[in-house]
Amino acid sequence: MNYTYTPRGVCSRLINIELDDNNTIKNCSFLGGCSGNTQGICSLVQGMNAEDAIKRLKGIDCGGRGTSCPDQLAYALEEALERN
Repeated sequence: MNYTYTPRGVCSRLINIELDDNNTIKNCSFLGGCSGNTQGICSLVQGMNAEDAIKRLKGIDCGGRGTSCPDQLAYALEEALERN
């Protein structure tokens, strides 16, 4: 399943996620944001169960914004799981 999410409160403009039938993250990518950081996040979560990734990423803050690209990825994964 492919899912596209529009993040809020961060520099990135889109998050694309690909999940397999077991809710394992096959691929993810960010449009915009800090390229090295977003590539690193995607590399780290690739092959991880979506629910495990949500637990690790949710609540991470960037510069007092109340959210971050990893936090927004957690929200994107939650929405993708709800629609799956």
